[in-house]
Amino acid sequence: MALLSVIRRWHFRDGMPIREIERRTGLSRNTIRKYLRSGAVEPKFRVSDRPSKLDRFAGKLSGWLKIEIGKSRKQRRTAKQMHADLVALGYDGSYGRVAAFVRAWKAERQRDAQSAGRGTFVPLIFAPGEAFQFDWSEDWAILGGKQTKLQVAHTKLSHSRAFIVRAYLLQTHEMLFDALTQAFRVLGGVPQRGIFDNMKTAVDRIGSGKARQINARFAAMASHYLFEPEFCNPASGWEKGQVEKNVQDARRRLWQPMPSFADIDALNAWLEERCIAQWAGIQHGTLPGTVADVHAEETPSLMPLGRPFDGFVEHTKRVSPTCLVTLERNRYSVPASFANRPVSLRVYPERIVIAAEGRILCEHGRIIARSHHLPGRIVYDWRHYLAVIQRKPGALRNGAPFTEMPDAFRQLQGYLLKRPGGDREMVDILALVLQHDEQAVLCAVELALEAGVPTKTHVLNILHRLTDGKAPPAPPIDAPQALRLVQEPVADAGRYDNLREIARAS
Repeated sequence: MALLSVIRRWHFRDGMPIREIERRTGLSRNTIRKYLRSGAVEPKFRVSDRPSKLDRFAGKLSGWLKIEIGKSRKQRRTAKQMHADLVALGYDGSYGRVAAFVRAWKAERQRDAQSAGRGTFVPLIFAPGEAFQFDWSEDWAILGGKQTKLQVAHTKLSHSRAFIVRAYLLQTHEMLFDALTQAFRVLGGVPQRGIFDNMKTAVDRIGSGKARQINARFAAMASHYLFEPEFCNPASGWEKGQVEKNVQDARRRLWQPMPSFADIDALNAWLEERCIAQWAGIQHGTLPGTVADVHAEETPSLMPLGRPFDGFVEHTKRVSPTCLVTLERNRYSVPASFANRPVSLRVYPERIVIAAEGRILCEHGRIIARSHHLPGRIVYDWRHYLAVIQRKPGALRNGAPFTEMPDAFRQLQGYLLKRPGGDREMVDILALVLQHDEQAVLCAVELALEAGVPTKTHVLNILHRLTDGKAPPAPPIDAPQALRLVQEPVADAGRYDNLREIARAS
């Protein structure tokens, strides 16, 4: 290229004849004239198209490469294997030509992908109240002095970019329902659309294109809040890029250093406060003002939240003969009248509710344990077994549920079980809980213990006095006219003084 530049300067600027240029450069006059007439400023060499033995098999080889690229890496044929297959079809060329064709084909495919595939994106804009994006992530926090892995739900409005982060121990249906309910509460309403990835808590089956078989409970929640769910293409997280970036930003803003709290409720309260506070310190970037400013303008465009969705997951369980139902390796007690019968188990993030025959039977705090090497726990309610011990009073002595009774009941049990018939007497006292207020029965037992008379008769006496004192006054009796007194007696204590004088005189 430098020689071409010199030739052009000598001839056009200095007016040097072609013969002199020929003498100085050693190039032929025809070559010098060709460069000067073409007006080229840099040399170009045209490679002539030469026929190749691979031309007849180019279509076949391209088809094979398209098929191989769809297979897993370990199952793909190598270029040498494809060369051997071409030889079997009649190709008599070298392996080098096949390898060069494969390299060129892959390079062209990579250029196409970079220009029209994953390497390029289209900027998106959203109208106020149009959409929100949701995603899960895994992060760590110290809860109760123990480092705990958390499933963190991220919800972000697409227009204002206001976000809320909430932590859970599991990534299940009921956790998803609660996360969206709390997010809509904090964000001030419900957008028209929700953009999700193909998480198992929402999608049961992925069809072709955008076809999805949506989970029934997730569809019920979407219908309740009146938003339209949309799902990204598989492995296409950039289709909800705002919340994907929020996952990365939250690790820097919220989880570093690792937060420490007594329990997960305290952690979520802190996360909510921190997220709302950060809205005012983050510039929107596209619109003027901070995220908090744009969110305040977007809030009127959101649909009101209304009544929260009853976000439970229901299971049908059969109660065991020991009046227990099992969930996640843990067991919970059920009233004895439903032993050996099916019940409905409604699972919430923090509790479980047991229902049957159209009514709620009982409720327990939910236990979530990650340690699979430890045995499951049993949650008893001793009141559920009162009907059983009325038929089997001997079970009271070593009954596991009754170790959780109040201290006053257990202290009274220690006195009564020392004498014959004490177990039946204790059962009768516990059965009073079914007919009277439990606190009143407990108060009567405590007073009996203080008086040093821990007997059934004394407890009943005290309980009747407590309940009678709280009973409303009896209505006046409307007696018949014949039974009414003509002259009602008057209370006069002086008459007793007259009797005392008479007795002293006698």
